[in-house]
Amino acid sequence: MRQIVLDTETTGLEPREGHRIIEIGCVELVDRRPTGRNFHEYLNPERQIDAEAEAVHGISNAFLADKPRFAERAERLVEYLRGAELIIHNAAFDVGFLDHEFGLWRGAEAPRIADLCTVTDSLLMARKLHPGQRNGLDALCKRYAIDNSHRTLHGALLDAEILADVYLAMTGGQVSLYLGGEGMNGSGVGEGPVHRGRLDPDRPRLRVVRATQAELEAHRVRLDAIRKASGGCVWLGGTD
Repeated sequence: MRQIVLDTETTGLEPREGHRIIEIGCVELVDRRPTGRNFHEYLNPERQIDAEAEAVHGISNAFLADKPRFAERAERLVEYLRGAELIIHNAAFDVGFLDHEFGLWRGAEAPRIADLCTVTDSLLMARKLHPGQRNGLDALCKRYAIDNSHRTLHGALLDAEILADVYLAMTGGQVSLYLGGEGMNGSGVGEGPVHRGRLDPDRPRLRVVRATQAELEAHRVRLDAIRKASGGCVWLGGTD
């Protein structure tokens, strides 16, 4: 399973007003593990950046003056994205800009993101998991205890790296069930040795702690209450 966590920075909010992508950051996951094969480019937009946008990401026209144009990196981007599942926070924004850039590059023959990839919107996913709560990237980092203290300004690659951590946490936390090799948990953190083979037959016997009569009676009363409230209780058998 190949997934790409993607983020962009732009000159403004609306491609129909001529705004362009100035940074693309992608983090590749294979079987829910970062591969290190990322894609990152700053791009010369050939237009001025809105002051409001620059205040968010801190990228200036002067910094981008010697950077490549989107068309110079488009082919490599297409091949990188092809066939992957894209994970994007507020996907409509980034996909709209990418499709716009592809159109400027190839016109009517341009590929579209929908032709290259499937797209999962992590913002919609977060809203379903946490309805009525704030679900921006900073709020999700706080909710899932992900350190984003190094994020003072938005940046496409930095935000993609943070979103990758958030997405893995939202979809189960543990990257995979690890049963071999070095002692690792799903996030790649060591958890001590991995034990293999049979248990030592000379190990001490496990202590069996049995319920007291008072605990058994309390349990019976609880099950009886469940039976009366619901018309049946599978642990008691039968229904009223």
